[in-house]
Amino acid sequence: MENEIKIAIADDELLFRQGLMAILQKEDNINILFDAKNGNDLLTKLRATKIKPSIVVTDLKMPELNGVEVTKIIRKEFPEIKVIALTSYFSKPFILNMISTGAVAYLAKNSTPKLMIKTIVEVDKKGFYYDKVVYNYIKESGKKSRRKTVKSNFDPKFFSKRELQVLELICKQHTAKDIAETLEISSRTVEVHRSSLLLKTQSKNIAGLVVYAIKNKIINIETDFSFD
Repeated sequence: MENEIKIAIADDELLFRQGLMAILQKEDNINILFDAKNGNDLLTKLRATKIKPSIVVTDLKMPELNGVEVTKIIRKEFPEIKVIALTSYFSKPFILNMISTGAVAYLAKNSTPKLMIKTIVEVDKKGFYYDKVVYNYIKESGKKSRRKTVKSNFDPKFFSKRELQVLELICKQHTAKDIAETLEISSRTVEVHRSSLLLKTQSKNIAGLVVYAIKNKIINIETDFSFD
């Protein structure tokens, strides 16, 4: 099917994994390529399959190779694959650790099926998906890091006005198409600005851009954001 979202699921709990697959298989636009019982199993299948998933949903706590370690490896070997972290431990340290590792979304295992599907769809469209809780955690970590360092990494002269406009809209979770329409530029131009932003901020992915913007106070989540 055109525009289907190809995903892989890794979780050592068979019953949970099968339940999650049963939920997602009901969605016409989601195609589960395979499931894995742990990180090693996931990497073996990723390396062997010709058709790669665009999204991997992985539990953090798994035997042999956990979700944190497997996310690091995926970021190096398959940088085009987006990782959604799934765990029972929805805590600030876990979230910040996974974001720094490269996860583009974070879901508690007791999330509703509706939220799971929404997160997958949003990640597919925009490259990341964070809720208000996650944004606030990033903001708080930014305050701590600024207290430890005298000077911020952010220099507005290093960015063009258009780049900052694109960055703000990315942080507000707009798609490339939305940004192009809002700024009255082509989607290709949006991609050029996005690539430039990634290079200038040394971010690994779109989620990294968001973290950079929040920590350097380029955006204000209290006034600039509305969450569903």
